[in-house]
Amino acid sequence: MEKNVKFSMIFIVGMLFIGAMFGSLLGELMKMGIPDGVVKEVFLRSIDMNFGPAVIDLIMFSITLGFTLKLNLIGIVGMAVAYYLLRYWR
Repeated sequence: MEKNVKFSMIFIVGMLFIGAMFGSLLGELMKMGIPDGVVKEVFLRSIDMNFGPAVIDLIMFSITLGFTLKLNLIGIVGMAVAYYLLRYWR
């Protein structure tokens, strides 16, 4: 029985994004338990990517939109696990 499942690009990017989110969440939880030192510095140093804030002023009210992505090495490991799972399901 041959599996012939094709994923859309949006699904693949979404799964990688979710993997990065779970990995980064795990990294933030680990940050609380690991003592200060080189290991903590290497694994839990994060890169912040900011988009915004963009302000939309509509005279009666204004809307501020923004997005920040905080990714660390554990988040990249989470992306790799998500990629592996996607390859497994294929």
